[in-house]
Amino acid sequence: MSTLPVYRWRLAPDGYATYRQLRALGLRPGGQGVAAQVERPRRRRGPLIAYLYCIDAAKPVRPMTPAKWAALAKANAAQRVCPNCRRDAGYRIPRSRGMCGLCVHHEEQRAA
Repeated sequence: MSTLPVYRWRLAPDGYATYRQLRALGLRPGGQGVAAQVERPRRRRGPLIAYLYCIDAAKPVRPMTPAKWAALAKANAAQRVCPNCRRDAGYRIPRSRGMCGLCVHHEEQRAA
């Protein structure tokens, strides 16, 4: 078992990137393991850790297929329908509330 190289925040050498940085470049890790990690110190808790991947070994992001686009649209549409009034709210309904803003307002009015 080998240990990962650990770098301090903003001091990682060139050639490494986090997952989000790879995505911004249109890349994905592509099956490679974590190559190194960056630690950002915090005052009262343990350090924040970000995993780094080699940019040279990264692969291009796979393009979305029509079937994936359709599945994503269907999932987003399902999250827009209020389970209480069955109307399309026009936005994704927060799970914390579980219903659209109008239903929340009506519930608050009933409770008062």
